[in-house]
Amino acid sequence: MKSISWATGIVAIALSITTAHAQKRYDTGASDAEIKVGQTVPLSGPASAYATIGKAQAAYMKMVNDQGGVNGRKINLIQYDDAYSPPKTVEQVRRLVESDEVLLTFQIIGTAPNAAVQKYLNVKKVPQLFAATGATRFTDPKNFPWTMGFNPNYFVEGRIYGQYILKAHPNAKIGVLYQNDDLGRDYLNGLKAGLGDNASKMIVGEASYEISDPTIDSPLLRLKDAGADLLFSASTPKQAAQAIKKIAEIGWKPIHIIDINATSVSAVLKPAGLENSKGIISVGYVKDPLDPIWKDDEGNKRYLAFMDKYYPQGDRYSNLNVYGYITAQLLVHVLKQCGDDLTRKNVMAQASHLTHVDLDMLLPGISVTTTPTDYRVNKQFQMVQFDGQRWGKIGTIITDSGGE
Repeated sequence: MKSISWATGIVAIALSITTAHAQKRYDTGASDAEIKVGQTVPLSGPASAYATIGKAQAAYMKMVNDQGGVNGRKINLIQYDDAYSPPKTVEQVRRLVESDEVLLTFQIIGTAPNAAVQKYLNVKKVPQLFAATGATRFTDPKNFPWTMGFNPNYFVEGRIYGQYILKAHPNAKIGVLYQNDDLGRDYLNGLKAGLGDNASKMIVGEASYEISDPTIDSPLLRLKDAGADLLFSASTPKQAAQAIKKIAEIGWKPIHIIDINATSVSAVLKPAGLENSKGIISVGYVKDPLDPIWKDDEGNKRYLAFMDKYYPQGDRYSNLNVYGYITAQLLVHVLKQCGDDLTRKNVMAQASHLTHVDLDMLLPGISVTTTPTDYRVNKQFQMVQFDGQRWGKIGTIITDSGGE
């Protein structure tokens, strides 16, 4: 009898463990039927070129929902326009958290908008997931465990430009045009770190602008007058296009490096003039859907089929839409990994334990790996140069292992 009781007890314990393991766990914003995700997008304002990112992401969620959702749950993506204005971001994010009661925020666009709500979301313990910025403060799990940026770290990217300049243009006189916020300052500091002891003698001028400034003519002319023969533009699409156009107008011919945020052919280089943009240098980490090299690539085929069916009014060749696609794809991957444990804590646990996740439009050799102490989603780069039609590779993929 004792042995039977002992066996029965073991079975009971096993059943209770199995039942506990199978239990569904939900925080605010999740249920058997849906997962609420909140986002602000600059549908208007000075950074409205980024609006297409949010539209591509919404289209991706529609595709996922049409296919049955994530583990049987539909994604309810709630988007509000913040016009790239931090006070509006604060207002809309509070609305998402306190009124709409979302499980998490996703891909809030812009450095200043994300900075405006970072402390609030961390105090509330609401995931600020895959923030659309590469500023260093958004990959700081020690101080902001609920915030994870998506974009390549601006400081690291700047450091790589510095290292590239030392190798390829060691005698350059560098002028830096930068946005007067965390984005611009991170790039500037990263560039100086990459140049090391050479920074003080190679940088002949630094000129900042406010994102609300109507033009960047004045700071650009100051850099030309300082004698710069290499220009690094740490800017966003509108100002990058203005700079490229103005440089051509005044007949200045510096070596021109732009940051990854401004590499869209359709949103930046075409408006600035493809001929004017020829020779510009930057970095990349995604496939160019227009490049014939990817014609038979399965990931590119899936992306183009998605654009044709779910976002036909969008530019299928824009890297902003490619970006919207892969960020949405990564979010869905994380939500799938959460299984039936749709708590905010588990969302961050899954997001910080990604191992070599392949996304359809990442360049071969580049994948996503995160850890609880390294929140950087993208830390691999390919140096590229624009030939007047598309971006071509320079050298091999660079993996930054130096942290932030």
